[in-house]
This record gives sequence, structure tokens and C-alpha cells, in this order.
Amino acid sequence: MGLNVPIVNAPMGGAAGGALAAAVSRGGGLGMIGMGSSATAANLSAELPHISGLARPFGIGLVHWVMAAEPALLEVALAAKPALLAVSFGEDWSWVQRAHDAGVPVAAQVADVTGARRAVDAGVDVVVARGADGGGHGEARVGTLPLLAEVLDEVTVPVLAAGGIASARGLAAVLAAGAAGAWLGTVFTTCTEAATSAAAREMLMAASSDETVTTRVFDVAQQYAWPATLPERVLRNDFVNRFDGREDLVDADARAALAEAASTEDYRVAPINAGQGVGMVRESRSAAEVIDRLCAGAEQLLRRWA
Repeated sequence: MGLNVPIVNAPMGGAAGGALAAAVSRGGGLGMIGMGSSATAANLSAELPHISGLARPFGIGLVHWVMAAEPALLEVALAAKPALLAVSFGEDWSWVQRAHDAGVPVAAQVADVTGARRAVDAGVDVVVARGADGGGHGEARVGTLPLLAEVLDEVTVPVLAAGGIASARGLAAVLAAGAAGAWLGTVFTTCTEAATSAAAREMLMAASSDETVTTRVFDVAQQYAWPATLPERVLRNDFVNRFDGREDLVDADARAALAEAASTEDYRVAPINAGQGVGMVRESRSAAEVIDRLCAGAEQLLRRWA
């Protein structure tokens, strides 16, 4: 794809907009525009001007069940001619042929070897081995390094490692294992170009790696159609402590409180997605600076081991 560095930013809904994607691509990686649970075709169209005239490859990431409910999302995404289209968390693979017919390579996240085989059999060009360490939604089944090792032994397409990679050491580790690159989320959430709110950035930079939890409580409260098998990893807060495992107690008052907290950026109640690498995210820098630091450190380590 003409990348200078083996880094792809995860297409995180609410954080990875067009500005972050453009910055990552200018930094030599593959910048991905992310469309999350509440995405619409209009939302995606509003982010595309950021990559207009970029002259660098970029990608777009969609959630399968959201795309199925809003078919125009796929149409807008393909019309933008991304270098990579990622659609994850679905069992219907008909979109793969539509993308290939449009000349667009595709990727999908997988949580186990069986999922990797299915993706490759469906024609997926790039597999993202997303470990249980990762932030946001996903099957929390296998840790990143065991999953990556198994998937690399099983498939011949390029494999990106995802989940808990937030440092030069983490990047070096997955590259040494044989990954084609790293799919990084949390480390980019505090970048100056990310759509993350200022209050959420501060929470992320102050959090330790043991302060995340996988839960369905926010999906239930917001009445999103995420399957029960796909919880999200977030920073633990008061809302999680009150309702996690007791989602049946989430009533209209709790939903109203969550909506109010989201609008006022009260993250004692509102969710912040974060992977287990969050403890290594301590500063807000530009995406280019983050990429340079990750790659310089990883190169030093890999040269030493060589």
C-alpha cells in the first residue's frame, strides 16, 4: 500500500475521525476513519473532506450490523476509494465481493483461528488478529500474542496485530512474531488530532492498565444492537460498578443519567473505550510524534535482537 511504517490506526468510532486518519497517513501509516455504533452515511461524508487531496493511502472502518441497518454507509465508503475497507463483527460476507468489484481491498477483525479461516475463505485480504487486551468492542477470548501466533500459523494473507499495543516494545514484539503491522487504538486516542474530548483525554492519560473492564452495560443502556458476545473494554467507572452484571436494573432514569453524562462529559458515568495498554499512554502528542516514537524505539529493539 506504499506505507512507510507498519502502523494502522484502529477505526475507533468517536475518536478516529478524518483529522486523525489524515495525520496518521501523513505520518507514514494507514489512517483509518472509524464509523461506530451510531454511524450514518452523512457522518462518514462529513469526515471525508479531511482526506481530500491527501495523496497518501487511507482506510475506512465500519461495524457490520450498523452497515446492515444503513446500507448507504457501504456505498459512501466504496465511492471514496479507500486503500483498505475494514468491516468487522458480522457473519455475512457479501460485502467483500462488492468491495473487490469496486477495486477496494478489505480487512476484518477476528478473535480466534476459526474466525481467521472464515475471513480468508470469504476473500478477506488482511486479517486483524484482535486480542482480548484491546479497547472497544470485540470478543474477549484470547490474548493478543497467543492469538497472533496461532493466526500467523494458519493463514497466508497479511495479519495485523491488535490489542494492548501502546509502546515501542509492544510494536517490536508483534513485528518480531511476524505480524505485517500493528493496528493501534488507545495510543492514538489522546493525539491532538483525535476527536476525543479534552476531559476523556485526561482520564485516559491518568488511567492505569488494570482500570479497564469488559462490559455490555453501556450497549444495553443506550439500546445499541451489539450482540452479547461482543462486549466493550472501557475504563471502569461508577456506572459500570452499579450496573455491570445487573443490566436488568438499567431503567429509564439510568438511561437519562447516562445521556446527560455523555452530553456534559461526566466520565464518572459516561463510557471511555480503552485497551489494556492505556497505562502506557501518558501524554497528548501529534499522531506523527506518536508514530516516530513507536517506530524509533521498535527499530532499536529489533536491531539489538538481530
